Amino acid sequence: MRDGEQSPGATMTTYEKLQVAHQLARLKVDIIEAGFPFASPGDFEAVKLISQQVSGPCVAGLCRTAFPDIDRAWEAVKDAARNRLHTFIATSEIHMSKKLQMTPKQVVKAAVDAVKYCKERTDDVEFSCEDATRSDFDFLCEIVEKAIAAGATTINIPDTVGYTMPHEYEPLIRNLIKKIPNSGKAIFSVHCHNDLGLATANSIAALVGGARQVECTINGIGERAGNASLEEIVMALRTRRNLMNLHTGVETTEIYRASRLVRRVTGIDVQPNKAIVGKNAFAHEAGIHQDGMLKDKRTYEIMDADSIGLSSSSLVLGKHSGRHAFSDKLSELGYELDRNDLNKAFFRFKELCDKKKEVSDWDIRSIIEDEVMQIPEKFHLESVNVMCGGRVKATAMIIMGVGEKLVEESAIGVGPIDAVYQCIRKITGEDIKLIDFSVKSVTGGIDALGEVTVQIAGPKGTVVSGRGASLDIVEAAAKAYITAINKLIYWRKAHKGNKPESRAGRSASKSKSGSAQISVK
Repeated sequence: MRDGEQSPGATMTTYEKLQVAHQLARLKVDIIEAGFPFASPGDFEAVKLISQQVSGPCVAGLCRTAFPDIDRAWEAVKDAARNRLHTFIATSEIHMSKKLQMTPKQVVKAAVDAVKYCKERTDDVEFSCEDATRSDFDFLCEIVEKAIAAGATTINIPDTVGYTMPHEYEPLIRNLIKKIPNSGKAIFSVHCHNDLGLATANSIAALVGGARQVECTINGIGERAGNASLEEIVMALRTRRNLMNLHTGVETTEIYRASRLVRRVTGIDVQPNKAIVGKNAFAHEAGIHQDGMLKDKRTYEIMDADSIGLSSSSLVLGKHSGRHAFSDKLSELGYELDRNDLNKAFFRFKELCDKKKEVSDWDIRSIIEDEVMQIPEKFHLESVNVMCGGRVKATAMIIMGVGEKLVEESAIGVGPIDAVYQCIRKITGEDIKLIDFSVKSVTGGIDALGEVTVQIAGPKGTVVSGRGASLDIVEAAAKAYITAINKLIYWRKAHKGNKPESRAGRSASKSKSGSAQISVK
């Protein structure tokens, strides 16, 4: 959750982070690195709330080797039933000399002092050698040995810049474990970035080399080209277990739901051909493939779609369906709503039934995820009307709720969406820039529910996303834009302060036997 949120535009509100953390608990990951508590008040509150409300996984807080960082992280995670402090410092020559401006001796002392300081607060301490794969091997051995002696129980050897190759990474891990005298007192972890497209391959290679924790993200999101993908690592271990004899405790049937949730709250779409969770991952178009699938799906599928929680249930709900049937369908799809949200969802479901003949699971998911599970609204859409086409200049008229008041505004634009967005900016008074706009059909048919995703940037450069769904694509666009603005306002209130300049990676873990732990950052 921490490293994944560092993707441009992937900032999450406290409420959204809590949603994701609950889903990660259902996914049964071993460790949730919930955030960087020293980064901002909002990050601190999110980690603290997750520590208090999410049960199951260990909750970790990231901190640099500075004592104020550690104090803040401990204050955030101390209420968790299982907590961890994860401290880090760079160990490569370029990072030490250029970024830290410290000597190797100073770096070792900072690492040892930090681990000891963490150990006074919790028994579970992780130490990371940032940019380990570009670090001197003998220096890595020295600092890791001393970190373990100081009390570190997990040692992370991250490929911070996605530089190494699988045939280099496996022997690096193997040789570190072999050469460091006290290596048996700690679990070795890996954290891989995808700059060369090798994050998953490197993570698997490290496991073969003896690592027993993998730090990864849902959908592979993360800084630059992203991080190692949880779903790819977990399903590779599951599918090829006979080859590696390793397993995780992850509940794989929750993978697809986790993927959709992260996609929704971050606004980052999954590419169609993405392994495991892309929409084409279990699709077959070529005639030869289709023929083989009809005879035996094992001819072209090495795993079952239902093993990741992907089903293709039929359309069973319509305008005559009652609240009980609707509630049962929500449970089947994995949603747990309180009474107010259930009533809101049921009302919206009935509205949709009056507009289209058949309501699919995808329609229901869109109702829940894009209209019910929302952050507190300062602004909400009441109605939108546009006039355009031919020689008529695109004109929009919008009525929006601002608190308990209704405000009306009109504007002329270069097209209907531009006109609508000009109206919204006038009403909200927000100085924002539209960075990205995408539209697609959620379901098939001419009465399909359309989905719009936008990314906007505030005056200080904060990038957030918004998503809206409707049978009317202009209305969906308006909803997405307003959702993004509400999120920007919420984010601005919750996150005051500057983020530390240096951050470390994400993590997953394993016991001494054949089970690999999964840590989500």
